Amino acid sequence: MDKTNKQTLGEKMSDIANRKFMWRGEKYHLGETAAAYTLLIPTLITLIVLFVLPLVMLIVLSFTDYRMTTGQMDFNGIDNYIYLFTSDKFWQAMRNTVFFAVIKLGLDVCLALAVALALDSNIYCRKVLRTVFFSPVVTPVVACSLIWLWFYDPGIGPFNQILGWFGIEPLKWIFAKETAMMSIIIFSVWHGLGYNVMLLLSGLQGISGEYLEAAKLDGATDMQIIWKIKLPLLKPIISFVLMMGIINAFKAFSEVNVMTPDGGPGYSTAMAVNYIYEQAFTNGRMGRGAAASILLFIVIFVLTQLKNKVGGSKEIDT
Repeated sequence: MDKTNKQTLGEKMSDIANRKFMWRGEKYHLGETAAAYTLLIPTLITLIVLFVLPLVMLIVLSFTDYRMTTGQMDFNGIDNYIYLFTSDKFWQAMRNTVFFAVIKLGLDVCLALAVALALDSNIYCRKVLRTVFFSPVVTPVVACSLIWLWFYDPGIGPFNQILGWFGIEPLKWIFAKETAMMSIIIFSVWHGLGYNVMLLLSGLQGISGEYLEAAKLDGATDMQIIWKIKLPLLKPIISFVLMMGIINAFKAFSEVNVMTPDGGPGYSTAMAVNYIYEQAFTNGRMGRGAAASILLFIVIFVLTQLKNKVGGSKEIDT
């Protein structure tokens, strides 16, 4: 009798697990779906604790006047957002960030693509050059920034000495309002170039040789192969490089904070994240810093969505 009941129970459980249900026009197995969600529970808990809850707390904090000096938190509605929209320093930081992102992104993609194409060809010491280009990526930003402070020194820095060889007047680099931002951009492009080069190079090496051989048999030149075959097949990777470039450009902080403290001469190098840090930790106005963080998140989200809509990558069959 017990065995019969056990078998009956097992059959019932099996029937339940094999049942199907409809969701948005698709059929799903109840047992498989339950098992999948059971396995996802630890990940969901981690996401909620580490991402969702901090985001909710940040949103709540942005509507308060929380000061680190006193520890007092008072609800002030949208006063923090009104302050930001009427703050000249906030808009200056946003303009600096947009300028930095546009120039850096253009240089990143063009230089990385040129270097990747060169390394993909049959040149001498390719493996050594790959290491040379990628080594700055694995070096901490702060350490590199300290080294480049010496490079940019107007008196003893090697950059001005090189300019002197060509009869060019020495520049003040990060110490002048006119050149400080471009100096930061040059450093940032140098530091992150190797990462983009490796991504594009992996894409180039993943292109089937049959396409290239067929194009050469048809009489295509090297430039035609690049424009008509390699670049179209690299669109998904270029799209990824652009998306990560947008995110990283709007998150730039360490190099600016080390090389040009307090936003540089005339607040010319202050980025959005530097402004957030200044409000939250230097001035102790955590509410304003939280509100600025929310606005920065919205800007990054909108830009990435626009990029996906305008130049969204499509999978290419190879």
